Amino acid sequence: MSTLQFTIFKIPSPVLCLIIVGAGAIFSIVGVLGVRYFVPHARLRAHHDVADPILGALAVIYAVLLTFILVNVWQAFDKSNANVELEANYLADIYSDSEAFSPEFHNQVVDLLREYRQAVVDKEWKVMEQGKMSPEVEKLIRNIWTHYTTYLPKNLTEQSFFDESVRKLNSFRELRRQRLMDSRNGLQQLLWFILITGGLSTVAFTFLFGAENLKAQIFMSVLLSVMIALILFAILEMDFPFTGGIRVSSEPFKVLLLD
Repeated sequence: MSTLQFTIFKIPSPVLCLIIVGAGAIFSIVGVLGVRYFVPHARLRAHHDVADPILGALAVIYAVLLTFILVNVWQAFDKSNANVELEANYLADIYSDSEAFSPEFHNQVVDLLREYRQAVVDKEWKVMEQGKMSPEVEKLIRNIWTHYTTYLPKNLTEQSFFDESVRKLNSFRELRRQRLMDSRNGLQQLLWFILITGGLSTVAFTFLFGAENLKAQIFMSVLLSVMIALILFAILEMDFPFTGGIRVSSEPFKVLLLD
């Protein structure tokens, strides 16, 4: 488990949000007051003609980068959610198709599918918060696969349902593997370095402006840092779709009627 995922796992989302936003606000306040202590606002105002276009260019570059990463993380989160729904649908289809087989095979398979569904909800969803997989669920899905690979269809009807069930079972297993990979894979550390450095640089550039009203400059700097901090918090929360307060739910499995 990466440091960022561990942080999301251990610290409740509201507390983490307050920490990130609070750190950004403190950075802004201390930065503005620190610069003003050493450099009078009149001297800072003399450089506005140079500082204005540079800050504008820096802000645009960072805004584009921030938006691009936020959209990509959001899309990845939505895809993880869609994959979970598709995985649950395949489970329901395999359950329904098993009725076409012999009673003995049908009973064995449905028992395994019910046990699998319950284990995913009760056990695997909890360990996925730490980027792990459940050995029990892995054992169950292998047992289901073994039942199908050792079964011989008795007629054309069974053969037709068997072929379709194996296809769905393969897709089902692929979606589970993808879910497990999604639970532990986040943004590269280099991207986080660029995001944080870019945010600090953009906010720090506001320290170099010399507004006559110091309180107004502090307010504007804090407002900018808070907005950047909130977006970074949103990216962090959605970066690991099965960890934290904003995570993919196991509801698609819970609502399955495997009776």
